[in-house]
Amino acid sequence: MSARQWSKDLAMGAKFAFTGGREGWVRVLLTGVGVGLGVALLLLTTAIPNAMQARSDREYSRMDVVYSDSEPAKSDKTVLVANVDTEFRTQDIRGRQLEPEGLRAPLPPGLEKFPAPGEMVVSPALKKLLESKDAKLLRERLPERITGTISEPGLIGSAELAFYSGGDNLARYHGGPNVTRIDTFQGEAPPSEEMDPVLLLLVLTVFVVLLMPVGVFIAAAVRFGGERRDRRLAALRLVGADSRMTRRIAAGEALSGAVLGLLFGTGFFLIGRQIAGSVEIFGFSVFPSYLNPTPVLAVLIAVAVPAAAVVVTLLALRGVVIEPLGVVRTARPARRRLWWRLLLPLGGIGLLVPMIGKGTENGNFNEYMVTGGVILLLVGITALLPWIVEAVVARLNSGSVSWQLAVRRLQLSSGTAARMVNGIAVAVAGAIALQMLFAGVQSDYTESTGNDLSRAQMQMSVPRTASLADARESLAGTRGVRDAMALSDGWLGATKKDPERSTGLTVGGCASLREVAKLPSCREGDVFVVHGVEYDTDAPKLAAAGQKLYIDPSYSESEKGKEVAWTVPRDIKKADARNDPQGRERGGFLFTPSALPTAAASTLDGQIYLQLDLAVPDVRELVRNAAAKVDPLASPWSYSASERSETFGSIRTGLFVGAACVLALIGASLLVSQLEQLRERKKLLSVLVAFGTRRRTLSLSVLWQTAIPVALGLLLASVVGLTLGAVLLKMTDTKVTVDWLSVLAMTGIGSAVVLVVTALSVPPLLRLMRPDGLRTE
Repeated sequence: MSARQWSKDLAMGAKFAFTGGREGWVRVLLTGVGVGLGVALLLLTTAIPNAMQARSDREYSRMDVVYSDSEPAKSDKTVLVANVDTEFRTQDIRGRQLEPEGLRAPLPPGLEKFPAPGEMVVSPALKKLLESKDAKLLRERLPERITGTISEPGLIGSAELAFYSGGDNLARYHGGPNVTRIDTFQGEAPPSEEMDPVLLLLVLTVFVVLLMPVGVFIAAAVRFGGERRDRRLAALRLVGADSRMTRRIAAGEALSGAVLGLLFGTGFFLIGRQIAGSVEIFGFSVFPSYLNPTPVLAVLIAVAVPAAAVVVTLLALRGVVIEPLGVVRTARPARRRLWWRLLLPLGGIGLLVPMIGKGTENGNFNEYMVTGGVILLLVGITALLPWIVEAVVARLNSGSVSWQLAVRRLQLSSGTAARMVNGIAVAVAGAIALQMLFAGVQSDYTESTGNDLSRAQMQMSVPRTASLADARESLAGTRGVRDAMALSDGWLGATKKDPERSTGLTVGGCASLREVAKLPSCREGDVFVVHGVEYDTDAPKLAAAGQKLYIDPSYSESEKGKEVAWTVPRDIKKADARNDPQGRERGGFLFTPSALPTAAASTLDGQIYLQLDLAVPDVRELVRNAAAKVDPLASPWSYSASERSETFGSIRTGLFVGAACVLALIGASLLVSQLEQLRERKKLLSVLVAFGTRRRTLSLSVLWQTAIPVALGLLLASVVGLTLGAVLLKMTDTKVTVDWLSVLAMTGIGSAVVLVVTALSVPPLLRLMRPDGLRTE
């Protein structure tokens, strides 16, 4: 067959699609909407790498961190930057105080001028939050007058909470951990590191699992209106078209719907792109300008979707006999064969099994085998589900009228029912597998912080410019604070400069020192040396009575002259190590306040450990407000029992964001598919109503027609998902465990989506159940 004949037949099919009257337009419109939803999500997926890169570039364009050996000298081109990050009810807020040191000081991206002391420039999201009624405590912490908003170049996302405020005399903090002098806000991205094999496996699996339902829905959407189209093609046979020509014409109709879907998809994507700039999902937000699809992948989608529409249509019509007098589809079809359907999941397992046991330490996974294996397993669901639905409904008979109506309909068109459920089954199976994989490997990427949450729930660093005693008193009097323990930290060395032997120094009252060491006895004026700390072997050697040591020894020329001499007393006591509330052993020397030389007090860093009454509402916000009154640069933070790998957390967040988008697609596509099915059965419903069938009975029959395939699909999805999850865990050399609560949650979410779609389809169903639906032209 020549390409010319193909093009003529495809063009004729496209013409029929757009000139076939109201029925043709509705069919093409439904196909276009269904395909368009899938195309929009595919375009969004191709834009994600660009969005991530754009966020990273924005982050480095405003970087204000330099290493001490590369910090510039003070000039009219420098600015002092103080890190004043904070939190508000688990939301991170990026904060910086700025104090320009000259007329040519660099402005951070997103600002037109430096805010003066007492002024503040905020992000649009933070401005909205500060103006809300629920942010009274945050407004107390950020009382500066808002004089402007940070523009897009200065933010990594539309929902980011950030501010710049004017600094006053930040030079007194310079040299501390929070204040830096810089002459540019442009930072360099660190060199990319090779991704951990298990994390790479997670990324590959996430992408396949999220995109597979999209492909399934697109394949199902191009077959909307298939039965009516096939009956109409019989008329073409009557006027002389052969069977191959009619199939090509049908492919042309599907092609026109797919092309319209590309246009709809582009429009949906552009609309979604704008909406994306005003929403935040799991703490992740972007600007619309970030979401630019990769050109090569966008072209691939533009070519692959219409091509897939043609291929799917031709394959679907292989089992349909279109004759001049009708379509042989209403007769009992041949039973579906099982053997070849089993080859797909078995082939997928066959690709994955050779990589079992590799894990993090035993080599990389083959990316192509992983992708191919997961795809084959998930595609196996779409092949097995029609066979299972047909086999089960063939054995269902007795029951109520609504049940029998539903079962008979399923027996006549089980393939159509299975196609509706394929996408949700694939999504649930993938979700179960991913949940198992994430749960199995998360312990490898989650470390215990060692924080003792029974002894303290927050900690605050007090700048050297503030009084530690006053800070402790202020915090201890804050509502919700049960106890505040203050300690000061420093260093002791054997020599003034670059000591070969050095150890830690802790200063506090007897009660505070007992929280970090086991003391034999304690009274004001005592000094202790801690024994039994594995990493600190210098402290016992430095504790010889009469030995001269130096507090705050210098390690550079700029630090020279700050050392304070101190002689080890004869009555120094021994203490045993004990974990402090932060979970670490403190070695070195322990001083009660009066034992410390007065000149050394300014060389120490203060820490306050806080016990909170968590029953007090917003107790952490009250502490942060109190800390801000002590000193603007005081930085309190909350304790947590564990911390997770940033890369692992990013992948998990990406999964949640993608899953939310896929669920939205599933719901929208199922609704379109359900409406298409109801439109196909309009006359049948009208006939039943005309013969006196109750609307309640018909509504229940539609519900059963949805519920039976969904139940079978979710059951199959659970089996395949558990199998895939077990294989993936074996591949990472992780013990196979099943969180049955999560499995039930995944299937429950799938069921909930279907129930919502069914509920939304009830009003159109009631409108279709009228006797006047029998009217025809």
